[in-house]
Amino acid sequence: MGIEIAKPITIGNNVWIGAGSTVLAGVTIGDNSVIGAGSVVTKSIPANVVAVGVPCKVIREIKVEDKFRFQCTNP
Repeated sequence: MGIEIAKPITIGNNVWIGAGSTVLAGVTIGDNSVIGAGSVVTKSIPANVVAVGVPCKVIREIKVEDKFRFQCTNP
């Protein structure tokens, strides 16, 4: 009856989406991004960022140093 409209979502490579998050139709999430748990993604999120909240907003960019900051040092 034309009541429902579906749009695809695009999720990049190496993306982490926290539990309970909702991604709305037509949204793109860029490569290497992190979406915090419980977030509602209403607009596209760029690559290499951390985004959280309702509605989901970018809080910071992920930098090269972050890769080594949280790396496990135990063998």
